[in-house]
Amino acid sequence: MFKTLPLLKTLVCALPLLASGALLAGENPAPDARWQQTLDEAKGQTVYFNAWGGSPEINGYLVWAGQELERQYGVKLVQVKVDDIAPSVSQLLANKQAGKNTGGPIDLLWVNGENFKALKEQGLLGVPFTGELPNMALVDMNLPVSEDFTVPVEGLEAPWGIGQLNLMANGEEVATPPTSATALLAWARANPGRFTYPKPPQFHGSSFLKQILLELTPDPAPLYREATDAEFDRLTAPLWAWLDELHPALWRKGKLFPASAAETRQLLDDGELAMAISFNPGEAQSAVQNGALPPGVVAVAMAKGALTNSHFLAIPFNASARAGAKVAVNFLLSPAAQARKADPAFWGDPSVLRTDALPASASQTPALRFKAVAEPHPSWQLRLEAAWAERYGH
Repeated sequence: MFKTLPLLKTLVCALPLLASGALLAGENPAPDARWQQTLDEAKGQTVYFNAWGGSPEINGYLVWAGQELERQYGVKLVQVKVDDIAPSVSQLLANKQAGKNTGGPIDLLWVNGENFKALKEQGLLGVPFTGELPNMALVDMNLPVSEDFTVPVEGLEAPWGIGQLNLMANGEEVATPPTSATALLAWARANPGRFTYPKPPQFHGSSFLKQILLELTPDPAPLYREATDAEFDRLTAPLWAWLDELHPALWRKGKLFPASAAETRQLLDDGELAMAISFNPGEAQSAVQNGALPPGVVAVAMAKGALTNSHFLAIPFNASARAGAKVAVNFLLSPAAQARKADPAFWGDPSVLRTDALPASASQTPALRFKAVAEPHPSWQLRLEAAWAERYGH
């Protein structure tokens, strides 16, 4: 289904116009006319955007985006702040099972990974839409934007930014930040109580588990296909052994884990931690610049490669303001919006656009700051979270 619809649209739009300029009977309008129809339909709509609300910088950026959308297009953007997008996915599934195919409460989702896989498999995203967005032509297709944790995107979500797992280290306390699992364990044992990670299944905590699993796996090929019981048990054994050694050296001796990345960042700012985890390679610089972290904090990634993914924007199957959501996504992919997003003064999240499509200032910020390693298949994350909870959940 997902591959057929874009092809049909392409064939229909390729039909020639009559000499008079009128459209052939039954033909769709030309792409620019179709987009104008979307703009007209979107005017006056309110777009409810379910997005992670744990970052003051991101929340502030979305306030600006909402002001611009209303000013330029007459579209109101309302951020519905969530800790995790999984409950939103469950809400959409309940809508579908109840037959609520229109008038849904969510118009736009910030999503990737196992949540996108669930949305796609359950048919919760309707038809592909990214081919309708004028600014998709500006996206750098050399970035990892065609697949989401190995799952083909197929027009069901639009790339928004690039994330890379890194440690935000206070350089005044961590003279040589660790860049391997072995070095991190050694540092933690030499500096007990000065490091921790958020409790899985919180996104940053689960990402940390995947980063270390990739570090400890000599041949990562099995991680990029559906996990089997045998492969999961074999490949994760070194991870559990490593965590067993690490946990007694963590903050609160690994008996208690922060509930969010925001909490670990606050602990870093308060001086309780010397290092915290981020998935934004520009967060350390942005937070230092904004006075939210001490001046000596820097970002460092694993030398073998930082866990890297794209984050996306998706429109649910029963969105009430589908046209408004398309206009919002297209605006968030505009050079102005992407440049502001990449600016550490506002967010510091790398752009997904080609450098030649960005203003000179933003084109100096590379999307991939660190050497990249791709996300494993989503099945590994789900199993890791369940196994972690069984071993270490309190």
